Amino acid sequence: MAQNMDQKLKVGILGATGMVGQRFIALLENHPWFEVTTLAASQRSAGKTYEEAVGGRWKMDTPMPEAVKNIIVMNVNEVEEVASKVDFVFSAVDMTKDEIRKIEEEYAKTETPVVSNNSAHRWTPDVPMVVPEINPEHFEVIQYQKERLGTKRGFIAVKPNCSIQAYAPALTAWKEFEPYEVVATTYQAISGAGKTFKDWPEMVENIIPYIGGEEEKSEMEPLRIWGKMEDGVIKPAESPVITCQCIRVPVLNGHTAAVFVKFRKKPTKEELIDRLVNFRGVPQELNLPSAPKQFIQYLEEDNRPQVKLDVDYEHGMGVSIGRIREDKVYDFKFVGLAHNTVRGAAGGAVLCAETLTAQGYIQAK
Repeated sequence: MAQNMDQKLKVGILGATGMVGQRFIALLENHPWFEVTTLAASQRSAGKTYEEAVGGRWKMDTPMPEAVKNIIVMNVNEVEEVASKVDFVFSAVDMTKDEIRKIEEEYAKTETPVVSNNSAHRWTPDVPMVVPEINPEHFEVIQYQKERLGTKRGFIAVKPNCSIQAYAPALTAWKEFEPYEVVATTYQAISGAGKTFKDWPEMVENIIPYIGGEEEKSEMEPLRIWGKMEDGVIKPAESPVITCQCIRVPVLNGHTAAVFVKFRKKPTKEELIDRLVNFRGVPQELNLPSAPKQFIQYLEEDNRPQVKLDVDYEHGMGVSIGRIREDKVYDFKFVGLAHNTVRGAAGGAVLCAETLTAQGYIQAK
């Protein structure tokens, strides 16, 4: 098990200057298992110190960690060179999907595991897309991916879209009641677009009823998470059917979802709440460093979950559910909230890396 590591694993961050890259750096400060030793970004940042490369664009509310300020940023396209300095990498590069697919495979082929925040490989059939509490068994597909890539220890693993974290965990906790039809509307924070209010003044006092590609991801990605491994690939589940609308709202962090569900086996409200608060997974059993002790909390008050009060629940790694009630058209409805750049992005990827390390997939080179 990884907890006995005398030496921390050396981590590189690809796309270190962007918002998710910054979130990785903030989350990994003082991490017990991982040490950020290498930062890589585009050509225009290469050769500068991290502090110079980011300049006035540090978007976190905590200060830039001293340990990274003077690291010289490398060119992310110099794959062999970056890979030679690390045990594994987190990927948050800002490129086209085709470029991301290509560069992540190039890193994997240097025998460097890639834990990606990007969507480019989410539908590559032998790449696991994992929420560690829900489908850690999908990591078993890595052995088939390595055969395809011709690697011994290099592979790609990804985490899913930020928007589904507010409702997919709840639906997973309720699997025994067989949810078969779901309507979800997500109210998504601007940090999901890598922006702050300073960068995006037109979002102040505004709602935009469209986020490119987001509705398709929100409808399809849960089915892949609930899928099964067959013939060396992940086959998505076919049920429940999910239909989604995704709306950008003037909130900095935190995606809220309003959700309606039909169940084949009718639960009571008490049973639904019981399954949420007792839902645990591998990260809780292994007591991983970033794992929330309580993955899902249920809030009884009518006016919760609220972004202001609840987005940082369990350091942003937990999910908050409230307002479960019977519905006239559907069986039940509820409201969910998850932190989109912690649980939904960098934090979810860190938890994936911790799970992969605990299970022996990531080791020192």
